[in-house]
Amino acid sequence: MSDRRLQVFHAVAKHGSFTRAAEHLHMTQPAVTFQIKQLEDHLNVRLLDRGHGKITLTSAGELVLAYAEQILDLSDELNARVSELAGELAGQLNIGCIPTIAGYWLPPILERFKRRYPRVLPRVVMGNSRIIEEGIIAREVDIGFIEVPTEHPGIEPRIATQEELVVICSPNHPLAGHTRLTARELVDHPFIDRDPGSGMRQAARDFFAAAGIAESEINLCAELGSLTAVKQFVAAGLGFAITSKRASRIDVQEGRMAVVPLEPRTFTTLQMILPRDKFRSRLITTFADFVCDEIARIAKEEEGVK
Repeated sequence: MSDRRLQVFHAVAKHGSFTRAAEHLHMTQPAVTFQIKQLEDHLNVRLLDRGHGKITLTSAGELVLAYAEQILDLSDELNARVSELAGELAGQLNIGCIPTIAGYWLPPILERFKRRYPRVLPRVVMGNSRIIEEGIIAREVDIGFIEVPTEHPGIEPRIATQEELVVICSPNHPLAGHTRLTARELVDHPFIDRDPGSGMRQAARDFFAAAGIAESEINLCAELGSLTAVKQFVAAGLGFAITSKRASRIDVQEGRMAVVPLEPRTFTTLQMILPRDKFRSRLITTFADFVCDEIARIAKEEEGVK
C-alpha cells in the first residue's frame, strides 16, 4: 500500500546503485530513474547526488530515507494486521538468535510453524546475546533468543529451556578420557573462549568463578566470535571449550570431538525475549506461544528416548 516512489527510493539508497536497485525490484533501470525523478519533482528537492559512478544522499535525501523506512515498515505492519483480522497470520517475522538456538532448536520449530502458517516469512539474523537484546530494544527484532538474563524494562523475558554445559575437546586431547571435569582440573589447559557479549562466555566465567578461580588464572588461548569457529579450533586440538551439550551432539556422533560433563553439573538458560508492547502483533504472540509449546514437546520426546 505504500507509495511506489518511496519503495524505489529506499532501494536505491540502500543498494547505492540504480542498477542493483532495479535488479532487486525486478524493474528496468530507466523505470527506477523515472520513479526517483517523480519523487524529487513531487517534493521539489534533489534527493541524490550522482557523480564519479557513485550515488550519495543529499541532506534532504537522508531525511526522506528516515521517513521512508518508517512508512514502509508501517505499511508492512498494516498488511499483516489486516490479514490477522481475516483470521490468517501473514507477514515478516524478524527473529534474532544466538547460534545454539539458530542451529539446533529453531529449524524444526520453524518448519512446523511454516506448515501451519505458510504466509509467514521468517527472517533470521544471528549474533551474541548482547546484539540480540539491542535489536529487541531498537525494535529491529520482533523476538529474540539469548543466553544472558535481561532486566531491561522494555523487554519481556520468557524462559524457553535450560541447556547443560559441557567441555568439548579433540578426541586425542588429554581431557577426553575424563568422566567429569572440575574447574581446577581445567584451569591449566588452553581454553578457547567466546567473544564479549556472548552468554556462553559469561556462563564459563561464572563456572570458574564459583570454584574460586580468577580470570587471570585461566589459560586463555583464543577468543572467537562464533560457535562454528570454536568447534574448528577445538577439533584441531588447540584447546578445550565450554558449550551446550546440544550444540556438540552431532560433532560427537561424527567423531570430531569428545564431550565431558562439568562437575558440578552446570546449566545455562536459553531465554526468549520480546518487546514489552501492549500493541504487539498477533503474529509475534502466536509464534512466542508456539515456541514454548514446541520446546516443551521436543524436550519431552528426548527425555523419553533416554
